[in-house]
Amino acid sequence: MSHHFIRFSDVHYSYPGGHEALRGVNFLITHGEKVALLGRNGAGKSTLILLTDGLLSASSGEVNIGDVPVTKKTLPLVRQSVGLVFQNPDDQLFMPTVEEDVAFGPLNMGLPAAEVERRIEAALAAVKATDLRSRSPMQLSGGQKRRVAIATVLSMEPSILVLDEPTSNLDFGARNDLIRLLSDFEHTQLIATHDLDMVRRLCPRSIVLHEGRVLADGPTAAILDDPQVRQALGLTDE
Repeated sequence: MSHHFIRFSDVHYSYPGGHEALRGVNFLITHGEKVALLGRNGAGKSTLILLTDGLLSASSGEVNIGDVPVTKKTLPLVRQSVGLVFQNPDDQLFMPTVEEDVAFGPLNMGLPAAEVERRIEAALAAVKATDLRSRSPMQLSGGQKRRVAIATVLSMEPSILVLDEPTSNLDFGARNDLIRLLSDFEHTQLIATHDLDMVRRLCPRSIVLHEGRVLADGPTAAILDDPQVRQALGLTDE
């Protein structure tokens, strides 16, 4: 069975204060799909994203990455399969140089030096950032930081990419470069975003969360034309 899929089965999540962020979420994302996760602020998108990588644990129900249920015991295996890219790249870039940031994951996997070097080169080449290798992340533009943050995930060679608002705070050129980059990746992708233009260009399928529940799940064009969905997303027709 492929380990490239994400399955949520009747997943609930409540925060310690009692707020129920997810209320019986069900979906299956299969090998190679690019799926947008849509919803207003507070709909549950960020909670769902964190559950895919085990940074949060479901209150009830089950999250599976392939055949592996996401539990405390399976976290090392899950995190080899799921590459999570945070909304703010500064949350992932903390080493003195780009090279050291990209090497951090493979080194912590205990890989030999030659394999670490291969992964650094491959990851930076994939995001067209080879020329940034010796630079300090502090000196990079927003678009460059985003590409390097993705490279830090790619160096782990995940099966699945999960991205939280990947185009936020990018200028037009950097945003278009990132969309082209993601369109070329063969990974299974789940992308939480408010960027509907990117969704239309990149994601054939969309899942819409509303008040912690899946309101809609299907082809992006049909989803975004649905009056009920548009109302839930706060979209107005001109």
